[in-house]
Order: sequence, then structure tokens, then C-alpha cells
Amino acid sequence: MNRLRGKVAIVTGGATGIGEAIVKKFAKEGAKVVVNGFPEDPVMDVVNEITSGGYDAIGFMGDVSEEGNAMACVQFAVETYGKLDILINNAGVFPVMEMIENYPTKAFEYMMKNNVRTAFLMTKYAIPELQKTKGCIISAGSEAGKIGLGENAVYGGTKGFIHSFTRGIAVEQAKYGIRANCVCPGAIDTAWTHKETGPMKKKHETMIVEGTPLGRRGTPEEIANAYLFLASDEASYITGTLMMVDGGITIGKGAIGKEAEKDTKREPSGELLLRHKKEGATDMLRGEDGNV
Repeated sequence: MNRLRGKVAIVTGGATGIGEAIVKKFAKEGAKVVVNGFPEDPVMDVVNEITSGGYDAIGFMGDVSEEGNAMACVQFAVETYGKLDILINNAGVFPVMEMIENYPTKAFEYMMKNNVRTAFLMTKYAIPELQKTKGCIISAGSEAGKIGLGENAVYGGTKGFIHSFTRGIAVEQAKYGIRANCVCPGAIDTAWTHKETGPMKKKHETMIVEGTPLGRRGTPEEIANAYLFLASDEASYITGTLMMVDGGITIGKGAIGKEAEKDTKREPSGELLLRHKKEGATDMLRGEDGNV
């Protein structure tokens, strides 16, 4: 406990899925957390859940792919808490699974806006504050950014950008004491990886689980644990890394997950109460004029 005591963090996309787990984990570890999300996201629900437990959080509702909102989010954090130590570029979308010849151009543009532009703008405006605190940036990479993703080459492409972008920031900002890293999840038990709540079909669900040596999806809390470590002073000599938290999918060959024993396939219970892990940006109307 208190591994982030005295730290101020912004978490984009912080109200649903992995983001919800990150903000709740950080708050329990002593951080003051700015929870960012679209206006229609359960931002204030998450903030209220955190503060009712005696921890510190505030909400900033706004699409941070818009430059004014990104600038305002950073200003809001500093005006409220006096500084900024940690930026978590978690915001992202996953709206379509489709072969490239049929891939909607609108979906490509939507992912560039929400997966790439958000990270660029938030980093741009956070850096001057992070230089003052010798802070850190952790961005949402993906196993798809490392090995590609069939029927969503575009998503993998956006994450490949995040990987290289983060490493570039790590090099240029090291002289100021800023660290920059990526957490790269595999298939996680959120809205994105279930056919009922996201773009995947049953065949995709089967493929990702069977292709993961541990034989299961990861949990949002397992990913939040990786963010916590990289944000803490325990990771003071780690920068420019791509931390694979993927159940082994990037080294798996074939349907290796079928071989995992029953106990291996069982998700850990964790300690966080996550009410919104099956919500998230899987609809291209999300974030547009407050509609879902």
C-alpha cells in the first residue's frame, strides 16, 4: 500500500475496462487520480466509488483527442492538486473486426483519432509539468502492436505507433528525469473481447484464448498491477520498455492454450471491485455529440 503516496496521476479512458482498474488501483496506493473519459462514460460513478472508500479522485469529462480538452485536462489536474507526476495514456477504441479490403475508412479515422491523437496531445501538454516533477508516462501498447492482428490490422498499426512514440519520448525526455514505458496487454476480460459487447465473433474469442499459453483472458486488475509497478519508484531505472502482459500470446505457437491445466485457466479474483469492466469504446458513435 501507498506505493504512489503523494503522486498525482491522470488516467485517460479511466472509467471503463482496464482504465477503471488502473484508477482504483492507483487510488488505493495513495495517488490523487484524475479520471478522464467521454461525457457519456461513468466517470463520476467511478470517482464516487473511489472517494466513498476514503481515497482521492476527481473527474474530467471530455474527448482528449481534441486539443483544447487535452490541454484543459492537464491544467485541471495541476490547478486541483498542484502538480502532475504520472500520465497514463490508456484511452483507446476497438470498434471493428474486418478484413482490410472491407475495413471502413471511418473506423480507421476513428481509431487514429482516439488511439493515436489522444496519446500525442496528452503527452505534449503533460510533458512541461512532468519535467518539473521528474514524472513518468505509461501508455497502452498491445501484443497486436508487436505481432499484428488479423482482421484488425489497423488496430495493431495504432499500437505500433504507440510503441515507437513511447520509446522516442523515453529517449528525448530522459535528460529531464522523465521515464516513458508501455504496458502491452494480450486479450483481457473486457467488453472488447466478448462477442456480446464488442466486435469479436465467436471464432475470434476462441482463437485468442486458445492462442494464449495460459489458456485464458487476463483480468483488468492484472494489467493495472503492471501499470502500478511502472508508475512506482520501484521502476526508477526502467524507461523505453514494452512490458508484455499477455499470458504468453506473443510467444505461443498454435492452439497452445488448450494444453493449460484447469487451475491455470482460472482467473485470479483480485481485490478491486470493478463495476464497468464490460463497458468501453466499441461503438463508433461513442464520444460524438454525447451519443452512444
